Amino acid sequence: MCINSPCTFLLSLSLPGFVMERCCSISSASSCSASPGRSTATAPIPKSISPFPRSIISVAMVDVSKWPLFTLMSAQEIASVRQACVFGTSANEAIYITHDDEVYVFGLNCSNCLGTGDSQSTIVPRKLDGLSGKKVVSLSYGSGPHVLLATEEGDMYAWGHNGYSQLGNGTTNQGVCPVLVSTNLQNKRVIEVACGSHHSLALTHDGEVFAWGYNNCGQVGSGSTANQPTPRKVSNCLQNKAVVSIACGQTSSMAVSDNGEVYGWGYNGNGQLGLGNNGNQLTPCRLAALQGLCVLQIASGYAHSLALTDEGLLYAWGANTYGQLGTGNKSNQLSPVQVMAEKERIVEIAACHSTHTSAAKTQSGQVYMWGQCRGQSIVLPHLTHFSCTDDVFACFATPSVMWRLLSMEHDDFLTVAQSLKKEFDSPETSDLKFSIDGKFIHVHKAVLKIRCEHFRSMFQSHWNEDMKEVIEIDQFSYPVYRSFLEFLYTDTVDLPPEDAIGLLDLATSYCENRLKRLCQHIIKRGITVENAFSLLSAAVRYDAEDLEEFCFKFCVNHLTEVTQTAAFWQIDGNMLKEFICRASRCGAFKN
Repeated sequence: MCINSPCTFLLSLSLPGFVMERCCSISSASSCSASPGRSTATAPIPKSISPFPRSIISVAMVDVSKWPLFTLMSAQEIASVRQACVFGTSANEAIYITHDDEVYVFGLNCSNCLGTGDSQSTIVPRKLDGLSGKKVVSLSYGSGPHVLLATEEGDMYAWGHNGYSQLGNGTTNQGVCPVLVSTNLQNKRVIEVACGSHHSLALTHDGEVFAWGYNNCGQVGSGSTANQPTPRKVSNCLQNKAVVSIACGQTSSMAVSDNGEVYGWGYNGNGQLGLGNNGNQLTPCRLAALQGLCVLQIASGYAHSLALTDEGLLYAWGANTYGQLGTGNKSNQLSPVQVMAEKERIVEIAACHSTHTSAAKTQSGQVYMWGQCRGQSIVLPHLTHFSCTDDVFACFATPSVMWRLLSMEHDDFLTVAQSLKKEFDSPETSDLKFSIDGKFIHVHKAVLKIRCEHFRSMFQSHWNEDMKEVIEIDQFSYPVYRSFLEFLYTDTVDLPPEDAIGLLDLATSYCENRLKRLCQHIIKRGITVENAFSLLSAAVRYDAEDLEEFCFKFCVNHLTEVTQTAAFWQIDGNMLKEFICRASRCGAFKN
């Protein structure tokens, strides 16, 4: 939850035929499908299905703070989050599940999509009691929006917009709170859900696909264009096929079978079904152009599609108005074309039915993006600095929704920075002690040499200190020197302004310019009438020109009060004279 910014580590282990990765999100070996907003952490593949090896196993933390909605939450609240999804036409709604399996929602609440029982928006997370204790394995959302959620037990819940019966309850009434969807699903265990704009798909444990909702283009796969009010099994070409993953475009549907075949149905005006034509399909059709390839993952954008094979090859087809196919132009493609052929093996692809953005991750952890990115049309895959595809959608997609249900792992793993911070003043691992005012501070020579030029010089063979186990410090106070050493381990300073003056002196002596700037910021934030003149004196003494100017202006602006403090009359005579002259030149004594 890579929550960033914390360091993220990527471990790639090459095995025969596939790649195992530790990266920024969780997906189970059961499915690598990129259904918009849905979880890839689904229940295990049924024993009756024998899927080929999946290419992505991810278990590190994702930084949900990249999504503006989550910046409202405290660090403690973020730490309680296990899964999260941002959705909605403007990315104004969010749902998250805690480690205790409590489900919370907050945001605008369009079409009752928060499921709180009312139409009120909320900036404060509200708990959905009806889902309490249920382990969520898959989640998806539509454009209304409506929301589908599958639990570990195989139950499916729906709520939100229902103008086309996309909730599957047989009505067109809004779903104000989560309701179990059971029609035609008795004794079926739902392991994955996917939503188009106003239609829905569910994948069961035994590899069957059910569809319902809006069907103007055949996206339900029933053979007609009549809306489907309740879940209906999709058959025809899928009959006797074991499906392992599903995905939805706005008004199209896709499925991948256990032998790597891809099927599509619904709207095809931009070629998003990849059939070589642009005619709508009322029932599933196999993508003949992918014959001979074994597809692991399918991802559907607004009107384009991506497919990833077991050899790490990426194919794209459909709409290309924004360059979302990554072909270098904006021409639609009616059949799959290979993309990023010159790049290394691809291990993950990402797209979302509410955006025109595409993303992919390579075996070495490089993340590329293309398509509509913050209003720009990027027609070729562009290498980013991100460590996971989710960050592409957080920072560049419009709207900035999540393309899947994110899963956060809050384990005991520590980053390098966290480990260094933990070992500061640790007697168990230190190899050096500083003695100040009779107190010891335990440190590590290697860290000091890496972080500070002063210590790099000190710990040379011609310095006496290089052979010592205890170094006495008498020119600085204990709080000041401890703060300095802690800064070398953490990059932070936590001192009151008065002590920061001493640290400013140390930073000046040791030529630590960044620390010097930090001290000046602390002093500026802590300036008062009582300490202003003392701080001004320190700024002059340590040649901190910016701080000197700041303190001088503060003293002039509060001249009457400052001149009545003890610090003002205890100051050196020459400095007092210089201050009065300078203040006079600024017009401080004019009536």
